[in-house]
Amino acid sequence: MVIAEIAQAHDGSLGILHSYIDALAGSGVDAVKFQTHIADAESSADEPFRIKFSYEDATRYDYWKRMEFTLQQWKDIKKHCNDVGLEFISSPFSNAAVDLLETLEVKRYKVGSGEITNHLLLEKIALTKKPVILSSGMSDWNELDEAVEIFRKKNIDTTVLQCTSAYPSTPEQWGLNVIAELKNRYKTKTGFSDHSGNIFASLAAAALGAEVFEFHVAFHKKIFGPDTKASIHIDEVKTLTEGIQQIQTALKNNIEKSDVKAMKPLKDIFEKSIAVNQKLSAGTLIRFEHLEAKKPKGKGIAANEYKNIIGKKIIREKGQWDFLNPDDIA
Repeated sequence: MVIAEIAQAHDGSLGILHSYIDALAGSGVDAVKFQTHIADAESSADEPFRIKFSYEDATRYDYWKRMEFTLQQWKDIKKHCNDVGLEFISSPFSNAAVDLLETLEVKRYKVGSGEITNHLLLEKIALTKKPVILSSGMSDWNELDEAVEIFRKKNIDTTVLQCTSAYPSTPEQWGLNVIAELKNRYKTKTGFSDHSGNIFASLAAAALGAEVFEFHVAFHKKIFGPDTKASIHIDEVKTLTEGIQQIQTALKNNIEKSDVKAMKPLKDIFEKSIAVNQKLSAGTLIRFEHLEAKKPKGKGIAANEYKNIIGKKIIREKGQWDFLNPDDIA
């Protein structure tokens, strides 16, 4: 599953948000992800800014308030996603947001890494019995174990994503090794939530067997917003999804290296036979310097058998570039 996250890249504008949905239609992603913020339920005036980035908002609470949409607006957003063949997903950041998303009849939930220790929210989501995707970015193993257990106790279909909460994350921070560790630890679907700002991290994750991919998208990295520097450009999405699909196809089709029957036509073209690179008289002892390999194979001694004739005597004269056959050698 490939999920393109718009998050707050719309900056509170419904017009920009719907433009993102249209831009992602046909890009190869399976779903578009948002974040559902209800400022009164999740924040307060005491919440610190993650970074001082806003010219418009006096407090972090004010920013979340500006990111809110009404229930009807969310319904219209979900309908737009449905109309273009994309699944609507949104991360709730409060129990009130879960109630709103339940009204929208979402298929699954995505839990942001900052909510892994919010067991109140996790229990609320678990009560819906719907599949859940967990990002592991800010959590240690004990915290992640506790979160996974909440959903396992209720037999919830759970996917765990390796995630690094750095914006953007550098290659040293991607933590690709954790993908296999997650799979071994939880015996469940695993994936990669990317904040690198390029397509390489998700492609690497695909090669390591990740099954679910999530990444931020933006029309431009210089657009205002907390995640744009960690986003990939909207025009890169199709290249990324095609790359993931091809890598996954390759991983499902193992090659038996000892079986080269299918290569026979090419082997007949490219493999070579031994020839002499100069005129040689009968009785000449063959030296390495006398030999060349020429196409095609089967016209003389095979090129990989040249050592067997070094030091042997030619019994008849050979012209330059003539092939050497076994009956030419004593």
